[in-house]
Amino acid sequence: MKLAKIIAFLAFFLVATSSCQDSSGKSKSTTSYTIAYATNGSSESSKREIYLTNIEDTSKVKITNPPKSGGGYLAWSHDGKRIAFYAKYNNKKTWSIHTINTDGTNWKRLTHADGKWDSSPTWSPDGKKIVFARYYKDSIGLVNNQIWAMNSDGSKQTQIKSLSGGGPCFTPDGRIVFYAEAKDEKSEISIANMDGSNLVQLTNNDAEDWHPEVSPDGKQIAFVSKRDGNQEIYSMHIDGSNQKRLTTSDVDDSHPSWSPDGSQLIFQSKTAGYWSTYMMNKDGSSVRKIIDNGSSAVWLKQ
Repeated sequence: MKLAKIIAFLAFFLVATSSCQDSSGKSKSTTSYTIAYATNGSSESSKREIYLTNIEDTSKVKITNPPKSGGGYLAWSHDGKRIAFYAKYNNKKTWSIHTINTDGTNWKRLTHADGKWDSSPTWSPDGKKIVFARYYKDSIGLVNNQIWAMNSDGSKQTQIKSLSGGGPCFTPDGRIVFYAEAKDEKSEISIANMDGSNLVQLTNNDAEDWHPEVSPDGKQIAFVSKRDGNQEIYSMHIDGSNQKRLTTSDVDDSHPSWSPDGSQLIFQSKTAGYWSTYMMNKDGSSVRKIIDNGSSAVWLKQ
């Protein structure tokens, strides 16, 4: 009888422990971290930090620590192992692209261009390339808005010279969607091949359109526009048709990011003087706050 009880206990113990271990025998967390975001910082001088959380924001973990603070414009690699972002140097006069593993290890600074603002990193579908925006004023005060590409380790940095603008993101088939410079300092959403060829303008209005994000299936683009007076989230088909306003708030909304199945969007809204992250259905319904004091939130695309 005792032997039977011992065998039963051992069987239960093995089942229980196997549920919290992976194939290597290491402890495995049951938390599914699907959103990365940056804190706003409590003051102008405080450092922003990068967190991972689940969609309910019930369990979060910080992956950056002083003196290496995080930054903004987060981009999660397609394999879910790394995050690209920008951080500031030289009294905020230099912005540089970085990557970090999602466990907080392997922090790497990839760009080092003094006096230039590098931001909006985006991973190519195969994870081998990072494309980013570079903004600066030259010696005579002329503004330059450039698109650059590099290997994901920071090597072979090359300007895509035929493209001028910012906020690049990739389509699943490897094209780049970005906001291009237009007349009167306006910007329009455009799409091009990665080498800058086959450039097509998708929006055409008198307001600023920027920060495009392509849906996981490559059929839709969410973006930000001021065409109705303040920053709101819009969507359109990949060819620029069927443009729709999704948010209707009286404050600025920005930085849309698609859920892995394309059914929902998260975005940031500036309420009470600081940015928080909200979630909504792709048609703009069921808006709700999910992260207080969190910006640049991006959804893991797995």
